[in-house]
This record gives sequence, structure tokens and C-alpha cells, in this order.
Amino acid sequence: MLPALNPDSANLTDVLSSSLQAIEGEANRLSLPAVRHAVVVLVDGLGIHSLKARAGHARTLSSVLSKNAVIQSGFPTTTASALASLTTGVRAGQHGLVGYSALDTVNDRVLNQLSGWDSLLDPATWQRAPTIFERAANRGHTAVAVGAARYRDSGFTRAVLRGARYVAAGSLAERLRVAVAIAGTSDSASITYVYAPELDMAGHAHGWQSPQWTHALESFDSALAGVLGGLAADQGLLVTADHGMIDVPPHAHVLYDTSPELLIGVKHVAGEPRCLQLHLDPELNAEERANVWERWNATEGHRAWVVSRADAIAAGWFGEVDTEIEGRIGDIIVAARKAIAYYDSRVANEHGRQMVGQHGSWSDDELRVPLLRFGAFAL
Repeated sequence: MLPALNPDSANLTDVLSSSLQAIEGEANRLSLPAVRHAVVVLVDGLGIHSLKARAGHARTLSSVLSKNAVIQSGFPTTTASALASLTTGVRAGQHGLVGYSALDTVNDRVLNQLSGWDSLLDPATWQRAPTIFERAANRGHTAVAVGAARYRDSGFTRAVLRGARYVAAGSLAERLRVAVAIAGTSDSASITYVYAPELDMAGHAHGWQSPQWTHALESFDSALAGVLGGLAADQGLLVTADHGMIDVPPHAHVLYDTSPELLIGVKHVAGEPRCLQLHLDPELNAEERANVWERWNATEGHRAWVVSRADAIAAGWFGEVDTEIEGRIGDIIVAARKAIAYYDSRVANEHGRQMVGQHGSWSDDELRVPLLRFGAFAL
């Protein structure tokens, strides 16, 4: 059986959309009470498993941990896809950011979805869904995104945060203070998003089990504790994450190019190390395409799900998939089941091979993230 999201469990697509409904006094998937101001803090890389394992270092966060404080991210468990799902309220098959890197079918190239934007790729059309911020602004609400200055004008920001007024702030503590202060400066109801990348950066560099990751968690917890007392009576704050991660040591790197037969018929490799998306040569006939799947499944099927695009779509991996998006998804998806990561050793200066913390696939450590409620959202 292929893995799939639990349809009875909330996921990232519900977080900002429910927050918008809360400021409008409407019922919502997360059962958030009506508020006038909603703040959503996205902590990149904070899986629920990691948080529970280090709960003693995060007293503010752990004080509201419960069995109901867990939601699902989405597939693939990667920042580009997850943040787009958060800010649009729809899954990758509709917004179109189907992986860390994806095939630009018009220009026949693979692009990094976080930093690979150029003049050939229009953020306004590549990310195809209206954002929650656009919906909020159209209804007369204040919509704000708070983050580092370096992200202000990126293509990714223009794709997933459009409709929000971007406010640049430096330290994590400053970002949180700016977000909470919106309630005192907005004449209308407001929805505010805050991005915190520090844990993800520490996790990639050192692993989530490292002292550096624990220190980043302590720093976030302290910064959060410092602003909770400033929440207005009608202001709710949610803390969630885009994905968790697992630590993958170098000896668990799978260098797929060392099995040359696996590259026969493969034109592009997109996705991420724990979730490859293989795009096949379009000139292959049906038998040749089937042979590529069979070779990968025979070699990697014991430690990865090797799934055709059609089967992945049928299993709901990307949610409902618009016809225009299908070609961005790999013909074959290789999603790691074990603690491994796939790399091509022919790529010079592959910085990804220095990463310890990894994500992208279906493990609970990657998929399950916190949803912690504070202020007027507290249960």
C-alpha cells in the first residue's frame, strides 16, 4: 500500500485558511474561536517528534503540547511545497510548487523553487492559486508577512506571499514583536504571517539531534515567551511548521549514478534527496518507460516507494492535480522509506551532500508537525 495523508486529520492547508475564517467569525476546520487579529508563526523544520524529544528545552511550546496539537504537513515534505500550501490553502497539485526543484516544462529545465527564479518564470502564473492574503485584502482586512529583508523581493515571496504587505525585521525576537504589534496599529481585522528559518538551518547543517539545533529551539522558545504577554485580548497566535526532519549520515547517501542502468531513459532529475522526481525522455515508448520503473523498483524498492506519476496522483499524493500541473510532477517518484538520501556523485560541488538533517518524504518524523495555540486561540 502507498502512504497517504489521513483525511480525518488537519494539515497545513487548514492553518491560514482557518485563521482567515476566525477573523471573520466563521466556523473553520481547526475550530478556532472568533478573533479580530490572527498571527501564524511558521517555524521551518520543527517536526512534532523533534519537539517532543527536546520538550525540556522549549517550556513555552511544550506547555501547550497535547494529542490535539499535531497536524500533517503535506507531500512532498519540503519548504517550497509546504509554504505554498499554507499560504494558498490548497495542495501542490493545484498551486503548482510540486517539489524543492521542479521541471519547467515550457523551457525544459529543472529549477530550484526557493531560489531559482529568473525572467523566464513568472511567480504570478507559476504559482497558480490565489493566496489567503489576497482573499483577506479583498475583504478589507489587513494582511501582513513578516520576515528577513533578504526574502522581501524574491521570486518565491512574490509567488506565495502576494497580497500581503511585507515587513522586514531582523532578529527572531524582532519579527515576533512586529507581528504581535499589528493588532495595535491596524484599524481592521488582521492576519499576519511570520517566518522563522533558524531551526531548519541548524538542522540541515548539524542535524536535529545536535546541540546547535537544540540551541535554536531554545532561542525560538525564549523569543516566543517574550511576546505572549503582549498579545491583545482579541488576538490569537498559532505556531506550526512546514515539515520535520530526520538525520541522514554520509554513509546513508545513495549515489544512484553508480548504477548506470538507473539513468537509462532519464532526462531530468528533480525533487530533493529524499524524494526524487524522474522525468523520462519523451521519446521513450510505453515498454521503455515501464522498464525504467522496473529497474528503479528492483534496485530501490526495498528502501523507497518507487511510484509512477499516475499512481501517485491516484493515491492523492499531490491532492487534486490540475492538468496544467501534471507535467511538473516526475514520471516516476522515488520517495525514501528508510533513513537515506539520494545523490548524483557526478554533480560538482554538491553542497546538499553536506546536509545532515533531511526531509521530503513520508516518514512521520517529516510529515507530522505541531499546531500550538496561544492567546485568544488557546484551548
